[in-house]
Amino acid sequence: MPPAVSFEDHLAREIVESERLRMGALAALLGALLLIFPVFYGLFQDSYRQFFTSARGMVSSGLVILLLLVYELAVRHAVGRRARDGRGIPEGLRYLNAFVETSVPSILIVLVARHANPAFVLQGAAVLLYGVFIVLSTLRLDFRLSVFTGTVATVQYVALCIHYAGAGGAALADTPLESPPFYLAKGAMLLLAGLAAGFVAHQLKRRVGNAFRAQAERERILGTFGQQVSPEIVEALLKGGTGPESRRAFVCVMFMDIRGFTPMVEMKSPEEIVAIQNAVFGAAIEVVNRHHGVINQFLGDGFMASFGAPLATGAECRDAIAAARELVARVGALSTGGTIPPTRIGIGLHCGEAVTGNVGSAQRKQYSITGNVVIVAARIEQLTKEHDAQVLASAEVLAAAGETGAASIGPVAVKGRNQPVELFRLD
Repeated sequence: MPPAVSFEDHLAREIVESERLRMGALAALLGALLLIFPVFYGLFQDSYRQFFTSARGMVSSGLVILLLLVYELAVRHAVGRRARDGRGIPEGLRYLNAFVETSVPSILIVLVARHANPAFVLQGAAVLLYGVFIVLSTLRLDFRLSVFTGTVATVQYVALCIHYAGAGGAALADTPLESPPFYLAKGAMLLLAGLAAGFVAHQLKRRVGNAFRAQAERERILGTFGQQVSPEIVEALLKGGTGPESRRAFVCVMFMDIRGFTPMVEMKSPEEIVAIQNAVFGAAIEVVNRHHGVINQFLGDGFMASFGAPLATGAECRDAIAAARELVARVGALSTGGTIPPTRIGIGLHCGEAVTGNVGSAQRKQYSITGNVVIVAARIEQLTKEHDAQVLASAEVLAAAGETGAASIGPVAVKGRNQPVELFRLD
C-alpha cells in the first residue's frame, strides 16, 4: 500500500503545476503580443510616427518580449523537471522570478521612452502589463507573492514617474503625470490590485486544501469500510463527518448461514461452489445495503451484518427484519430459477448496545462490532436449525421494530446466557 500523501506534499505539487500553468499562459500571451504589435504598427504607421521619433523603441520592445518568452519557456521546462523528480520550487527563486517578470514593463517603458515622450509611454500599453503580471500571480497560490508582485509594480511605476518628472521638468510638463497625486493614485491602484490578487490566491489555496481534505476523508472512509457499505451510507458519513472511531451504539446484528452447504457442494467443482456463494452473497449485499445495513464479515458460507453502525437511522430493527425477509425471498427465487441448487438459509437477529469501530493495528484495521449482542445473534442463527426456521429474532428486536403478530417459539436457552431468550419466527 503506497504511503499516504501529506497535505504539504500535495500542496507543493499543486503549486508546481499551478506555476507551470501560469508560465504557459504568460508565454502564450507574450507570443500573442509579438504577433499583434507588428500588425498594429503596420496598420497605424502614421499615428505611431506622430509620437515616436524612430521605430527603434518598437524593435527593442519586441526583443525584450521575445527574451521574456524564451525565459518563461526555459523556466517552465526547469519547473517541469523538478516536478517529475518530486521536488518543489525554492522560495527564494519564486520571489526572484516574480521580480524579473514584473520588471519587464519597467524595462519596456525605459526603452520606448528613449524614442517617444515619456508622458505617452507612462500612460500607454506597457503599463497595463503590470496588471497582467499581478492577475497571473494568483496562480502562484501564495498571498505574499501576489502582494510582492503588486508592490514591485507600484514602486517601479512610481519611481519612473518621479524620474521623468524630475528630468528637467519638461518630460511630463502639461500632462496629468506632472502632478504627484495622479501617478501616486495609479501606484496605489497597482498595490491594491496586488492585495486583491493575494486574496484570490489565498482563497484558491484554501480551496485546494479543502478539496484535498475532503478526498482524504473519502478515501479514509472507503478504506475503512471497503465494499461493506452502500454509496448512500458513504455519502451520509462524509456529510455528517462521522468517522470509524470506536463508540457505543445501538445496533441490530444479523447472522446468516446457508443450510446444509457442505453436503450440497460435496460433489461440485471449486468454480461451482464459488458461483453459488457469489449468487447468494451478491443478493445479500444488495439487500443489506438497500436497507441501510453493513456486511461486516463473510464467514465461509454465511456472514455477519449490522444495522445502526456506522450510521444510525432510528429504524435499525425494522430495517434488519425487512432485509431478512427479502433475503429469504431472493434466495428462494434464485433456487426456483435454477441459478443455485435448492437452498435454504438461516438468519438470526438480535439487538442491543455494542462498541463499534476499528480493530487491529497500524498495518491492518477492520471495522468491527463488539459486544454480547453479537454473540447472542450468532447463537440465535444456530437455533434456526433446531427449529427448522429461516428467520428467528429476539423479543428485543420485535419490540424495537414495533412488530406484532409474529409467532413466538417461547423462551429458549441460549448457550452462554444465564437467562433464556424469547424468540419469534418471522419466515
